[in-house]
Amino acid sequence: MKRSTLMGAVVALALTSWGAHAQDRSNWPSSFTVATASQGGTYFAYGSGWANLVADQLGISGGAEVTGGPMQNMALVHTGDAAFGMTTMGPARESMEGSNAIAPGLKMTNACAMFPMYQTPFSITTLKSSGITSLSEIPAGAKIGFGPAGSTSDTYFPRMLETLGIQFERRNGGWSDLGGQLQDNLLDVIAFAAGVPVPAVSQLEVQTEINIIEFTEAEQKKILETFPVSAFQINEGTYTTLTKPARSVSMWNFAIANCDLPESFVYEATKVVMSDNARMVAIHKAARSTLPENWDKNTFMPWHPGAARWFNENGASIPASLIHGG
Repeated sequence: MKRSTLMGAVVALALTSWGAHAQDRSNWPSSFTVATASQGGTYFAYGSGWANLVADQLGISGGAEVTGGPMQNMALVHTGDAAFGMTTMGPARESMEGSNAIAPGLKMTNACAMFPMYQTPFSITTLKSSGITSLSEIPAGAKIGFGPAGSTSDTYFPRMLETLGIQFERRNGGWSDLGGQLQDNLLDVIAFAAGVPVPAVSQLEVQTEINIIEFTEAEQKKILETFPVSAFQINEGTYTTLTKPARSVSMWNFAIANCDLPESFVYEATKVVMSDNARMVAIHKAARSTLPENWDKNTFMPWHPGAARWFNENGASIPASLIHGG
């Protein structure tokens, strides 16, 4: 009798759990898209990986979308044309304040923080045959590729180089395309702002000899004083070309979610990404910084309630004032 009662309780509990789970998913979308950036860049590799991981773990159709990068991603997620996206914090702030060039004056406040990804270093790559070994050696009028129009690199790197007194001709395009143009001597320099290792740079150094140009201490100091970035070091071994650490600056990247998405859906998607860092690092090495303790790198963008709940259950202390609708 006791055994029968116990078995009945177990079955009832299982049915209750299943029912709650089924009810929890009743308002979930049937599929989702992660807005990334151009192929050949870190956003696309990282974003494709976590989109596929979440889709697989949650049993829902999902994938990555090639975009123009953070500015466009903020717009796509704000409008709901993409459920999730990826952005650096500079473009995020500008978008929230209504300074996004895609829709000037529109305050994109319906894109919420989801989880910290990694820092984006700003770095310069040239062909070794160019003879350029420092920023000061970049000739006036050099053709510089800054990535897709509206990307973090395209938004900030030209301003940085102008601040350092460098004169150039601006070029845009996907990272893979720009890498090909550098090899064909159609560009003198590529100014990358992407998580390292950047796939396009890794591909370049397999095919030809390159120089990865670091900032001098004085250049780094001037950039830190002028832009919303932090000091950063690209470690030796990140690329086979690097035999010692390269001085740089960086900006944090965050995954974002449309603020209207169901709390339970975003909670579970956040849990998939954040609960197993080794799995994320296997997708891209930049995910070594995709850690719960980096939640505090976001100081202004409202968190999605589902993401905030997961982080606060796992050691964070996100205040109610920084949670959407709180």
